[in-house]
Parts: sequence; structure tokens; C-alpha cells
Amino acid sequence: MPVFFLPEDNLVFPHPFLANKTDGLLAIGGGLSVERLRLAYHFGIFPWFNPGEPTMWFSPNPRSVLFPKDLKVAKSMRRYFNNEFFTWSLNQNFQDVIENCGKIKRKNQDGTWIGDEIKKAYIELNKLGLAHSVEVWRGNELVGGLYGVWLGKVFFGESMFSKEKNASKFGFISFVNKYANLNKLALIDCQVENEHLLSLGATNISGHTFLKLIKKWAWSF
Repeated sequence: MPVFFLPEDNLVFPHPFLANKTDGLLAIGGGLSVERLRLAYHFGIFPWFNPGEPTMWFSPNPRSVLFPKDLKVAKSMRRYFNNEFFTWSLNQNFQDVIENCGKIKRKNQDGTWIGDEIKKAYIELNKLGLAHSVEVWRGNELVGGLYGVWLGKVFFGESMFSKEKNASKFGFISFVNKYANLNKLALIDCQVENEHLLSLGATNISGHTFLKLIKKWAWSF
């Protein structure tokens, strides 16, 4: 499958189904303007590249997603909610959340893909009300969180971090439960399968089904 090279001066993307079947790579280049990112997410396309590399765009198939009704809360998590161990907030400190997501050490990863270019782009999206952060607090200390793009009833998750055990899980569960109950959240895009999100109830669906769902829940708002 060929890789498409995007022009800087034209807001276009190839069809998501033309992505590489092995790793989901769809296109290279084009930059991270607000307009391009907005268009990308409306088709379930997201950027993922290391600092210093060209901008790379992905649309994996199958797609890892979580439906709020399938959210799993392990028994071991109950004490965090029953004892008010943590508190959480929405969009109170987007910059610190994305900074921490970029710094946190991850298994089998030498560095981070959340470089200055990514941070700048998503901070701008946050100012425009498109990117959102969930903050998890222990007292006044930020100990976990996550961020992503929220369109309609679809939250496109990008990254999360924890400085204390289960902090990001607490924030994710709290966020999903609250906004699903308010009928403001119908689907969480988890991008690619991983053990952490599988333990929370994520599952794989076909790219065709995923695109159909985001047209239904993200395009109508």
C-alpha cells in the first residue's frame, strides 16, 4: 500500500481505508495546523511521530475503542472512589497534563512522541474547545491525567499519565461515567490495542464500523 505525501497548502487526506494494513500509516507531511487536525479527527485520522521526524498520520484497522456501557471497574479500584482518595477535574490544567504525558516513562519506549510541535498544536486545540484534559489530584498535587480531542459524542483519546498507582484509571473512569450518564459521550477512541485499555473494557472494531460510528456521533454536533 503506498504512503501518501500531503501538501502544506491544501487540506486533503486520502481515504482512511487506504492506510497501511500492518501499522495503519496513511500519510506523511502537511503540518499540524488547527484546520488540518480538525479535518483529520472527523475521519478518525491522528498524528503520531517522534520529534524531528516528518508529520505522520495514522488510521489503524482494526480500531481499538471503548463503549461506555462496556467500561470495567475492577474491585481494586473501588477504594479510590469510596474513600475520595483522588479528585478529578476537566480542563483545569491542559498544559501540565500534556507536559506530563510527554515526560512519563513508558514500557518498551526509549523516548516520547509528544514533542514541542505536538504540544503547541494541542494546546491551541484546547484553547478552541476541541482538545480536553482530565486532571487527577491528590490534594493540590496533579498526580495523573489524560487528554484527547472531543467531537460531538466521541472522545479521541491521545495519551495519559500517572504519578501514583491507578491515578489515570481513576480519571478515565470518572470522566467516562459522568459524561456517558449525561448522554454526552457514546464512544472513546483508544486508537490501538493495549493491555491497560483492554482491562478497562476496550475492544477492537473494523475501520468501516469505526468510521460509520464517528459519522453518526461526531459529525452531527
